[in-house]
Amino acid sequence: MPVLEPLPEPVPVPESLPVPGGRRVDLWLVRCPEPDAPPDARVLAGPDVLDVLDAAERKRAAALRRPADRALYVASHLALRTLLGAYLRLPAREVVLVREPCPGCGGPHGRPAVPGTPPPLHFSLSHSHGLALIGVAAVPVGVDVQRVPGLGTVDACAPSLHPAERAELDRLPPGARPGAFAQLWARKEAYLKGIGTGLARPASADYLGAGTRSRPPGWTVADVPAPPGHTAALAVLGTAPPVTAVRRLPARLPPSHLTD
Repeated sequence: MPVLEPLPEPVPVPESLPVPGGRRVDLWLVRCPEPDAPPDARVLAGPDVLDVLDAAERKRAAALRRPADRALYVASHLALRTLLGAYLRLPAREVVLVREPCPGCGGPHGRPAVPGTPPPLHFSLSHSHGLALIGVAAVPVGVDVQRVPGLGTVDACAPSLHPAERAELDRLPPGARPGAFAQLWARKEAYLKGIGTGLARPASADYLGAGTRSRPPGWTVADVPAPPGHTAALAVLGTAPPVTAVRRLPARLPPSHLTD
């Protein structure tokens, strides 16, 4: 399981970023401080800029009961809008997100996207237990980050996997199964986000195990370095290996990125 020890040092978000071209995928990590951290490190930006989020995001954040979950949701979505603004040469407040058609029914509740035919860029966001991962590319992309679970969770979820994935896990000693399962599940969710279905598509439908030759055709699915205790993966349309770099955002972002 690949890891980054320690996390890369935070880098400031430039006021503008070039949209990734070719096979490049820009990956950004957001580590949300703990709720008992000093006040100036608790949130990505102050409450005066929470209106950068749209009404649905604010409603979702307010519905999260655990302060840590709410802080991570707000931080990751503000980071996403800040990055998209830098790529699109817009303040985060002016970034508009739409919903793609649902792959299952065609309704307007598919994955979020920036408007355009074709859109100027594609993105994906995932967050789990204090860590968020954002991917930006010129073609459809999915990313996922997972916290390594306990063995009981692995045993409960394993029956929903592809038969070949279950067989791979069964061959591992108990101590190795949680990490292997977390990496497998990160690949699976990244791919399902990439194709736009999310978990509406059964987890057993596609093989995303260690054997790369049997994975879904037409997509590249790769493991991404992650901090200890987490796993991460990306899926990008096409078969050529992607070029990636993982960068970390600071805990707070300048208000100028959000409102200017």
